[in-house]
Amino acid sequence: MASPSSLSPTDVPMELHALNRNKLLDSFRHHLSLSSRPLHGFVFLQGGEEQNRHCTDHIELFRQESYFAYLFGVKEPGFYGAIDIASGESMLFAPRLPADYAVWLGEIKPLSHFKERYMVSSVYYTDEISKVLHDQYKGSGKPSLYLLHGLNTDSNNYSKPADFEGIDNFVADLNTLHPILTECRVLKSALELALIQFANDISSEAHVEVMRKTKVGMKEYQLESLFLHHTYMYGGCRHCSYTCICATGDSSAVLHYGHAAAPNDKTLEDGDMALLDMGAEYHFYGSDITCSFPVNGKFTTDQSIVYNAVLRAHDAVISNVRPGVSWVDMHKLAERTILESLKEERLLFGEIDAMVNERLGAVFMPHGLGHLLGIDTHDPGGYLQVGAERPKEAGLKSLRTSRQLLEGMVITVEPGCYFIDALLLPAMENTRTSKYFNRDQISRFRGFGGVRIESDVYVTCDGCVNMTKCPREIKEIEAVMAGAPWPINRTSIPSLSTKT
Repeated sequence: MASPSSLSPTDVPMELHALNRNKLLDSFRHHLSLSSRPLHGFVFLQGGEEQNRHCTDHIELFRQESYFAYLFGVKEPGFYGAIDIASGESMLFAPRLPADYAVWLGEIKPLSHFKERYMVSSVYYTDEISKVLHDQYKGSGKPSLYLLHGLNTDSNNYSKPADFEGIDNFVADLNTLHPILTECRVLKSALELALIQFANDISSEAHVEVMRKTKVGMKEYQLESLFLHHTYMYGGCRHCSYTCICATGDSSAVLHYGHAAAPNDKTLEDGDMALLDMGAEYHFYGSDITCSFPVNGKFTTDQSIVYNAVLRAHDAVISNVRPGVSWVDMHKLAERTILESLKEERLLFGEIDAMVNERLGAVFMPHGLGHLLGIDTHDPGGYLQVGAERPKEAGLKSLRTSRQLLEGMVITVEPGCYFIDALLLPAMENTRTSKYFNRDQISRFRGFGGVRIESDVYVTCDGCVNMTKCPREIKEIEAVMAGAPWPINRTSIPSLSTKT
């Protein structure tokens, strides 16, 4: 029997993280030189800790803190990491494990194991941090520690600066590291792109497998289960990039469906659209893919109207992505394209420019067009640079970045069109916007739900490459759901013209 997958897990070179450290070191030294500060001290980060489920002894599956993963690639909890700014040497500090660890959790690895595995200069125990750093330091006075502390503009949470016994014997800097390290994460190296591409390949393949097996009468969680099984079974992806959204019928208008209060548990009904937003994570690097399709395998006229409106917006954006393009302008292009399609189908009346000025696009697409993608699904750096201000208008204020695109960025393109009563009804009653709606035509879409099409692209020197490989045209989707082949071939990543 042929395997349902043409893929297998890709090798992960630890050189990737060594290159990330060198990239940070170059940027950090440059920043210190510009501000006439001495090139000594340590970049110092604390990795993640295992978490128990509330008050129980059940330990949740550990996933490394993202900045620490970026620099060191360490999968185990309880580690610290340092980079000597003067020498460029990298150090890891491992927890000193108790003897009974070997009984319950397996072999206690020697420090040499971590030195070789993670390609660092040296490894010590966490109870040696203060002594080792003081011995390593060649400057005068107390050594400086550049700690990670800064705002994540997606969550509004702050990163946690490292803490350890003896930190009072150092000079702690909480301001310098975060913006520099975050900007390093914005532009991906070829090795990073290769992992994101594999996550896309296996996730695209899993989406196709779900399409093929979707049937009326199934439960939404069965579609989630099929995806999770495929990406783990054939891609070795133990983690998902985010909680799976498996929305059908009117639930497809719930933008972040799938949470504990709406846990992908509806029955698929004949005539429903499915909106499946699911992406696997491989060695920390993620994917973020959304497919929309009819659960019975055949698009109706109304489903085709909405789907093609979104597909036109998706394709228009991808054809215009290149370095120097404003992401705000790309969002507006997606809105305009969807509004034009709805007008062509007589759901809307009036001048498109006037609709755009009245922010009518936000009624149908209240979320942002997309976001940076990497080690985090919503990778940081969207509002890092001076001048990258968050817009205040409806729809635009949901953008996770307003930056101009740069070569080496990976960003999602995810336009959508939804019929959400909480937005649609007020807009139809508003004296400024009511004139645009063809009420007779719009009314038949009440309860329709929504459509989203999401692909991950990386920006090249003169355009972009779509890393996602799902069927998108209606005829392709219907053919795949009827059993037609859709091969996913592994993609090699061409070198970027700029060194990142």
